[in-house]
This record gives sequence, structure tokens and C-alpha cells, in this order.
Amino acid sequence: MAKQKRDRKNLIALTGAAALVAIAVNFAISAINKKHQKKRDVPGSKVRVNLSASEIFKLAESIINKSKQVHDAVASVALDKVGYVNVILPLAELEAQQFPLIQSCVFPKWLSSSEDVRKASAEAERKIDAHISICRKREDVYRVVKALTVTGDGLSVDAKSFTRFLVREFERNGVNLTLSKKEELQRLTTNIDELSMQYIRNLDDDCSFLLFTDVDLDGLPPEFLKSLERYGDGNRKIILRSHQVSPVLELCKVGSTRRAVAISYGRRCEANVTILEQLIQLRHKLARLLGFANYADYATDDRMAKSSSKVFEFLESLSASLNDLASRELSMLKALKKKEEGESPFGMEDLAYYVKRIKDQQFHINFGVIRQYFPIILVLSGIFKICQDLFGLGFKEVENAVVWHPDVQLFSVSDLSSEELVGYFYLDLYSRLSQLDYSFSVLMCLLYQLYGRTLKICYNLNRVGKYAHTCVIALQNSSLNNGSRQIPVALLVSQFEKEVDGHPGLLQFSEVVNLFHEFGHVVHHICSCTSFSKFSGLSLDPDFVEIPALLMENWCYESLSLRLISGFHQDITKPIKDDLCKSLKKWRCSFSALKLKQEIFYCLFDQIIHSTENVDIIGLFQHLYPKVMVGLPLLRGINPASCFPRTAIGYEATCYSHIWSEVFAADIFALKFHDDIFNLQAGLQFRKKVLAAGGGKDPLEILSDFLGREPSIQAFLDKQS
Repeated sequence: MAKQKRDRKNLIALTGAAALVAIAVNFAISAINKKHQKKRDVPGSKVRVNLSASEIFKLAESIINKSKQVHDAVASVALDKVGYVNVILPLAELEAQQFPLIQSCVFPKWLSSSEDVRKASAEAERKIDAHISICRKREDVYRVVKALTVTGDGLSVDAKSFTRFLVREFERNGVNLTLSKKEELQRLTTNIDELSMQYIRNLDDDCSFLLFTDVDLDGLPPEFLKSLERYGDGNRKIILRSHQVSPVLELCKVGSTRRAVAISYGRRCEANVTILEQLIQLRHKLARLLGFANYADYATDDRMAKSSSKVFEFLESLSASLNDLASRELSMLKALKKKEEGESPFGMEDLAYYVKRIKDQQFHINFGVIRQYFPIILVLSGIFKICQDLFGLGFKEVENAVVWHPDVQLFSVSDLSSEELVGYFYLDLYSRLSQLDYSFSVLMCLLYQLYGRTLKICYNLNRVGKYAHTCVIALQNSSLNNGSRQIPVALLVSQFEKEVDGHPGLLQFSEVVNLFHEFGHVVHHICSCTSFSKFSGLSLDPDFVEIPALLMENWCYESLSLRLISGFHQDITKPIKDDLCKSLKKWRCSFSALKLKQEIFYCLFDQIIHSTENVDIIGLFQHLYPKVMVGLPLLRGINPASCFPRTAIGYEATCYSHIWSEVFAADIFALKFHDDIFNLQAGLQFRKKVLAAGGGKDPLEILSDFLGREPSIQAFLDKQS
């Protein structure tokens, strides 16, 4: 066994800086060697890659036909004959078997370089989604599954959870309603979808802009000014989109310019206010039709929070606890503005600018210099090493796997103790930008050196068939069938710069944090050990699924781990210095209270409008903002409800979820890893009790079992101060 361990090629089981250098070299050599090796399939994975357009259509048709057969068979079971074997098992097996096949049809639309394949993938997804929607509304299947909840039939705990989940899913789709109410539900759903998309289209179509002289834009970097379009009289054009508004609000020295931009940006798409009011009314009607008092209770019912009242309690308690710190921060900002601009009153348009000014004065962090310490290969090697030491996982590249692009890598993950295969993940990390994109990305890198964070850029460029953001996609879920485990498979997609002409691909610090976050999702998915595919990995309560990923971000701010993942790109044996590590940790939480209060404000607004009838949206904003923001008034004339897309689609009544997850992630880190960030015992317990558990158990029970007590917000508050 010892010899087997020594001979396992590319297994990351080394320690120290020298080990990481060797690992990084291995990555580079492997990228060269794999181009000349024969491809092979991956044992245990049902994921199919490199499908042609015709193969995608054929597979999609097969998926739909098989699903119809199984659902028809379940529907035909007599109500007095229902049992696990003829009802739950067929549905569970169908989901486990078909999920990787469905994903094989769908993920090429994000990553394929072939336009025909992307179109086929999108069409296949549309057909599969339409079929799944029909299945979730089948009354004949619902009656059979519902009958099983009455008999029980000696179901296991997991099987009971799965059965309850199916019943709830059916009922949230209105299967148990009368025909007239089903028709009303369909009308409401259609109207909600149409209005939501109209809200987003209005924002996308908005071309508003302001004109400024160079004097008006004093403080903005020359590279940014050169990128701005000149108007007829020579003034520069600021388009009211975040990629141009954010630099102005953070860097422009002219207060009147910041104010003009903030006002115009905050009153875009005024027609959206009416749309949002209509959306809220329709959502409340939908919720009442399904038996809920309001839409917020409907949205939170199947989440960790359980109810709107619990969300209000959480947000208000957190907001009140931050009041003193936020007031002190605001006083410091006001004092600095008075010193620099005289008696001009401090407004919300000044927040970003003066927060950056004070942080720059306090920390003197040059993020352009920091970037030179984060070659992507070294960062990735360091992440593997951290996950090895923390969770007892080994990573080995599957060098000759079939992939969809030469840059893509596939890794197997094993348990270091038992050497048992745990799962696989693909890495598709590098940008496939056109030359036009490359010029734009150079500008963004220059701006980053001034910002220390990645801008939210709204642009539509030719990305050569690749999704433009960093994310993790579940390709195959964990499940158990007759004692045989199906292993999970994940895919991490990003747009990092690749090594070019001997110059290594370097990561901005925000990209390092983002990579840790997303790799937290990978580890979560890979370590899932559930009986049912439905409860596997990323198929979890949205209030819970971000917790492991947010927890992983903490290792980006600890000196030991920062030095492990860093190395000057011209000599990677020289990691980032300790004093800079400490500055980054302090910078992370500096002036965090006001930022959090602003997030809480939007979360409370979202929760109020979705839990109360006939709310005066404009009046609510004007009243709520100064109350939450320790007296800071809302800018006169703006109405953020017109340009707050999270309330329109995707996060309606659930905007709180990210802060919720942050609080619990902070509690876990403070209790289990603060004193020892490489605490293997705590890491293995986290893997066993939290990551492996999946969605079959109540998330609060999972966290309480791991923590040894109920979760608390105190650690999160302590971190801010």
C-alpha cells in the first residue's frame, strides 16, 4: 500500500513551498503532454462530452421518452399497492441516471466553440425543461406519491424526505388545486414571467448617458478617460451602466459629478416602478392561491429561513447590532469630506469615494503589485494543498480524458485515507477571448489596479462560445442504488488569462477570492454522499448552499494560507510578505458596517414589499433608507426600485440569502478554524457532517450538529469590528 501511495502520479500529498513548485511544474508539463495522448472514457462518469448537434437532439429525445415511460409506470400503480419499490425507487433512479445525460445536452451551450452545437444545446434544454415542467404537474403521479405519505410503507428517513420533497414540489406547482384555480395559477405565472422579463429588458435597453468635461472627471485614470466616447462638443460620455458609473463614484474628486451621476443612475427606467408594483400584486395572488399569507412566506417556506418573520428577525437584529459601528464609520467619512470639500453635506453619492479614500490612506495596498504574486497555476496548486490538508482529499489529473477544448483539465478526487474514489471535476479556466475582447480586458486590468476588486461589467462581446463568468456546474450527482454509489462530477468555468509568450497567467486578488469561493462549491459537490440525487451537492436549499463556498474565502486572508498560494511570478519561491497579508485581512473588514447596512436596506425593502399589500414603494425607500443607514438620507429624486433587478427576477423575497449564508460561514470559521486554519480533525468533521449530508436533513440541524450548538450571528459581528 505504501508503494502504491508513492507511485500515484500527480497526487498532491506534499508539503512546503518546494512541493508547491513541483506541483506547479507538473501542471505545466501535463498541459503539454496531454496534447499527444490517446483519449479515453472516465470510469464512473455518465457525462458525455463533445456531442455533435445531432447527438444532442437524439440524446434529448431519448431522455424525454425514458422519463415518460417511468412516470407513466408510476402513475399506473394502484393507490392501495403503493410502495417504495414501485413508486419512489423508479423516480429516484430516473433522476440519478438522467441528470448527467441532461447536463451533457445542456452544458455545451455555455462552452462549445461550435455555433451549431450551442444552438442544439439551447433547443434541447428548452425541450427537456418543458417536459420536466409537465412532469411536475402530473396529477396522476402526484396522487400515487401522495398516497405513499399516508401508508408510510416502512420508508427510511431519506426516503421519507424524498417523498415529502416530491409532494411539496407538486403542490407548489398547483397540482392539488381545482381546474379553475390551476388555470388562474397558469395565467399568473405567465404574467409574472412576462413582466419580469420586461423589467430586465427595460434596463438592458436603457441607453441613458451624461456628458462631462475632463475637469468634471478629475481623479479618473487616463486609461479610463481614453475609453470614453467623445461627444460632439468634445465632452466625454458617461453611459449609465455599472462599468462606467462605478469608477466615477469611487474615483472622481468632483462632488457635483458624483452627485449628478448617482441621481441619474438611480432614476433610470422609471416605468419599471409600475412594473414592479404589478409584479408584487401578482405574486401575492399566486401565494394566496397556493395557501400562503403572502409571497415572502411562499418564497421562504422551502428554505432554511422557513418564514418571512424569521427573515425580518434576522435582518433587524443584524442591522441593530451594526448601528454603533456604522455611525462611527459615517462620522469618519463626514469628517474627511469636510476637510476636503468644506461644508458641503455628505450624501449617499459620497460613500464609495470616501470609503476608498480612507482605505487607501490606511492600508496603501497596490493591487497591481499584489497581482504579480498570484500565478494561476500556483494558486490552484495551493488550493489543492489546502483541501488536502483540511479535508483529507487527494487530487490527480486524468491526463488523457476526453474534453471539449485543449485547455480543459479533468481531475479525480480520492479520500487520502482509504484511497477510495470520491468524484471528478473538470476545470475550464482560461479565457477564449477574441482580439477585441483582449483589448477590453487589458483596460479592465488597469482599472483593477486602482480598485482592488472586479467591476460588474455589462458588455456583450464575442467570447468564442464560452460563458463569461466564473461558476460551478453540477454534471453528475451523488446517489446510492442497491449499495452501489454513483460518484459526483462537477465543472468549474472561468475566464482567467492564460500564460502567453512565457508570461504566466496572473490572478487579480478578487479573482483569487472568487476561485476559492467556487472551489468551495466543487468540494461541496464532490464530497456529497447522499442516497438520493435530488439531495446531492449543489441541489440544496439556496440559503445553505453558499455557506461552504463563503467559508473557503477565509483562507484568502490568513497569512499561512496566503503564503502557501502565492509566489512572485518571476520567482515563485518568494511568497507574499506577512505585513501585506495582515493588511489584506484588515482591509477586508474595514468600513464593512456601512456596506452591510446598505445590503440590509435592500433586503428589508425586498422583504417588506413581498410580505405586505399595497406598499407605497417610493415612500418606503425614502423612509427606510435613513432609518437603516444611521440617518444618511436617500438622494432626492431617485427611486432605486426602478433599477433593482433582484426584486424582478431570481431573488424576489430572497435577497437576504447571501448575508444569511455569510453569517453562518463566519460562525463556522470562528469556532472551528480561527485558531488553526489547517485543523484536519475539524475539516474532516465538516466534510462528514456538513458537506456529505446533502439536502435530506434540515440545514439548521446539520450546522448545529457540527458546531455543537445553535448557529450565532456574534462571530460575524465580531469580524466586522
